[in-house]
Amino acid sequence: MNQKRKLYITTMRGLMVISTALTAALVLFLLGYVLIKGIPNITWELLSTKPSYLTERIGILPDILNTVYIVLATLLVVLPLGVGAAIYLTEYARNKRLVSIIEYASETLSGIPSIIYGLVGMLVFAGNFGTSLLAGALTLVIMNLPTVMRTTQESLKTVPQSYREGAFGLGAGKWRVIRTVVLPGCVDGVITGCILSIGRILGESAALLFTAGFAHSLNSIFTAFTRPGATLSVALYVYAKEDGEFGVAFAIAAILMVLTLLINLAASLVGKYFAKRRNA
Repeated sequence: MNQKRKLYITTMRGLMVISTALTAALVLFLLGYVLIKGIPNITWELLSTKPSYLTERIGILPDILNTVYIVLATLLVVLPLGVGAAIYLTEYARNKRLVSIIEYASETLSGIPSIIYGLVGMLVFAGNFGTSLLAGALTLVIMNLPTVMRTTQESLKTVPQSYREGAFGLGAGKWRVIRTVVLPGCVDGVITGCILSIGRILGESAALLFTAGFAHSLNSIFTAFTRPGATLSVALYVYAKEDGEFGVAFAIAAILMVLTLLINLAASLVGKYFAKRRNA
C-alpha cells in the first residue's frame, strides 16, 4: 500500500471519528442541559394539580392525562389500519405496480411537515368535530400510519417463505397461515412500530396546536375527546412562548426527554427479546 493510500485512509478514519465525537457530544450536551435545567423544577405539586389562575398555581396534570388519552386513541385507530394495510400489501396484493405506488405514497406521507398535517386536520377533522382531542388523534393517525405500515411490511418480509409453504402443505388456509405462522414471526416489528409511533405522538406539537388546542382543563376519559386539551409538548410551547414560564417549560422538556429515552430503550429491548425467541 503506497503512502497516498495510507494517508487517505487515515484522514477518512480521522474525519469519521471526529464526526462521531461531535454527534455524541451534541446529544450529551442536549440531554444534560435539558435535564439539569428541568429536573430541579419537577415537583409533586406540578405533576398532581391543575393550573389555577386565581392562586397563580401551575400544574400539568391535565396535560399528562391529555397526552395519555391522545396516545391511546391514536394507537386504537392506527394499529388496526397500519397492520391490516401491511398484511394486505404483503400477503394478498398481486398487482405489484399498485403496491409500489401505495408504498411510495406512504413514504411521501412520512416526509410531509407536521404543520401541513395540522392545517389539513384543522380543516377536515376540527371542522367536523370541533377543536378537540378527537380531532388531534385523527390527525396523528394519518401522521403515524406510514410508520406502522412500513415497519410491519418489512417485518412480514423477514418471515421465510418456507414457513408459509409448510403451513399450506398441512392444509391451512390463507388467513390461518397469516394468523398462526406469519404474524407471530414478525410481532417484534409490529411492537417496534407501535413504540416508535408513541414517541412521535409524545413529541408532536405543531399539528395539535391547530386541532386539539391548548386548554389546560381537567377532563375525564369519557368527556375529554369532545373538548380541547393541551398535551405535554403543546403545554411546553405555551408555557415557554406565551407565558414565559421557562422553569415549567424545562420541567416538561425533561419529562418528555426521559419518556423518549425509555421508549427508545423499550423498542430496543423488545426487538432483541423477540429476535432471541425467533432464533431459539
